[in-house]
Amino acid sequence: MWAELVREDLQIVQLFAPPFDRSALDPGYIKGYPPGVRENAGQYTHGAVWAAMALAMAGRNEQAATLLSFLNPINHALDPLAVERYKVEPYVLAADIYSQSPYPGRGGWTWYTGSAAWFYRLLHEVIFGIVRNADTMRFQPHVPASWTEFKLHYRYYQTFYHIVYTQSRAHQGPIRLTLDAQPLQDGTLKLENDQREHTVEVHFGPGAVE
Repeated sequence: MWAELVREDLQIVQLFAPPFDRSALDPGYIKGYPPGVRENAGQYTHGAVWAAMALAMAGRNEQAATLLSFLNPINHALDPLAVERYKVEPYVLAADIYSQSPYPGRGGWTWYTGSAAWFYRLLHEVIFGIVRNADTMRFQPHVPASWTEFKLHYRYYQTFYHIVYTQSRAHQGPIRLTLDAQPLQDGTLKLENDQREHTVEVHFGPGAVE
């Protein structure tokens, strides 16, 4: 997949390659799209998100982070030339991105897409590794080595949990949690809607597992 479908020049992941065009084979309705558009060998963003999920869950965090960067729409509009190529809004996820001439790198359908929900799940459940069960939370992050410290703000009803992740090569053993500077022995955060603000620290090493 990485060798054949990841296009670093366009920052996309093609659904397959090459596109169908005037072939004796009949793959169905996708042949109705021009080559490189939507399911006809363009980036179909659902599939690109699933690829990033699979890489992260396989422990290939650096590659997963690369795809995460490709999927972030703002990275397709960082200068005027990129804006002219991408054409669509850089603040919402596009369901597809074209892969072939004459419009390589152009965004497709925006706003309606379920790809945005899958992208949220990629970030929330896999990259940040939040495992939520009713009123308990555990953490199994899958992040690249360069992410040594980062934070997110999690709202539980009227209560905010400010979650600070710290990754260190010196960290040995399972993930360690603290809540308001107090260690949580079993690695599980018990969520309470006390309408206060809390700080959660997540300490882990590269490739840490529970």
